[in-house]
Amino acid sequence: MANKFTQTGSTEENLDPIAISEAQFDRAADHVKGLKRGLVEFLKKPRRVNIVNFPVEMDDDSVQSFQGFRVQHNRVFGPGKGGIRYHPDVTMEEVISLAKLMTWKCALVNVPFGGAKGGVICDPKNLNDRELRRITRRYTSELYDEIGPYQDIPAPDLYTNEQTMAWIFDTYEVLHPGFNNRPVVTGKPIEMGGSYGRYEATGNGCLFITQRFLSKALIPNHQDVTGMRIVIQGFGDVGAVAANAFHRQGAKIIAVSDSTGGIYSPAGLDPAEVEQFKARQGSVVGMADTMTITNEELLELECDILLPAALGNQIHVGNAANVNARLVVEGANNPVTPGADRILQERGIYVLPDILVNAGGVTVSYYEWVQNQVHEQWDYDTITEKMRAKLHAAMDSVFSRWQAFVVGEESARESIPDFRTIALAIAIERVVHATLLRGIWP
Repeated sequence: MANKFTQTGSTEENLDPIAISEAQFDRAADHVKGLKRGLVEFLKKPRRVNIVNFPVEMDDDSVQSFQGFRVQHNRVFGPGKGGIRYHPDVTMEEVISLAKLMTWKCALVNVPFGGAKGGVICDPKNLNDRELRRITRRYTSELYDEIGPYQDIPAPDLYTNEQTMAWIFDTYEVLHPGFNNRPVVTGKPIEMGGSYGRYEATGNGCLFITQRFLSKALIPNHQDVTGMRIVIQGFGDVGAVAANAFHRQGAKIIAVSDSTGGIYSPAGLDPAEVEQFKARQGSVVGMADTMTITNEELLELECDILLPAALGNQIHVGNAANVNARLVVEGANNPVTPGADRILQERGIYVLPDILVNAGGVTVSYYEWVQNQVHEQWDYDTITEKMRAKLHAAMDSVFSRWQAFVVGEESARESIPDFRTIALAIAIERVVHATLLRGIWP
């Protein structure tokens, strides 16, 4: 059943992940010329959905059954690419929608991968490393003929990390001896062929895209992040890196949060000190000289840039009217709903979409995959500068397309698409063009 959020005094907003992905697709498809109906249906559906159920023996000698998913949406540009998330609320619909998002993300930044995604329904916070290892190995073994260096390449995602990828690689290596299997996953430990800069890539990419956007001078008096007030929801792998990156460039981080709540300091926070406090206490909440706030309150703080880097559907029709930022930068996947997109656009708040903002991760994953193929390991600066150039090119292509609409629609500004719609339209066009160039088999 579709998940609904009801705002008092308004119509319901459908928060079903498939419905959201299709609504976003439909808005973008209106700006793609010559898109055939059959291709629309093809692009809306995943190429393959794998559902696996498997038992795992726990440390207390009990046996628990787990369900996992691996979805391949499209492989017209190359092997599937996408993370694996461990979360108690993972659903097949969510994984399908995220696999679609990966297709558009790879196409937008010109990375030769298709879209894929995976997930296991479990609660990592209540599992120890031994149990997580057994879950990961069993999940991998169930998919041993579905993933592969030239077929489908997993990566870390929500509550998975480089250790998870090491377990997947080792399991796959045991099942496929005699080959160079390092490219089967990205986001691996450096010692196992991981790439320098991969851990920081998504967070740094948030900064690079924001800097490039600000250089276009759409926000008065701000052509770089210096002095801008930043609010970050989700002080995890992406949010913490982004906070440090923005802080180093002279921005003021005034609030951050994690799953337990948030902290606010108008004078600014030092992200490194916040990290140290969270490492000791397990949460950002309670840090000295800060005000404790909820995640909901954090989203409505007055700021220059709001960076949601936690879960999806955080800004919706129920709170979009209360967002008090000049720019929303989507560090997470799908943090702004289609209904909220419309409200924010009407209010003149720009939204930089996820497929652009957090594409640094898949970009450096591609570089890791290339390095594994040729048995090389590039240095951090080389990786970071290559990623910066690729993200800047993607931002420029989206801005140029948007600017063409602005020039051509001076008398009807309400008809100008937002940046998400433009980015998706570019990605869809590229996938359609490649599909037709390859030819419809047979």
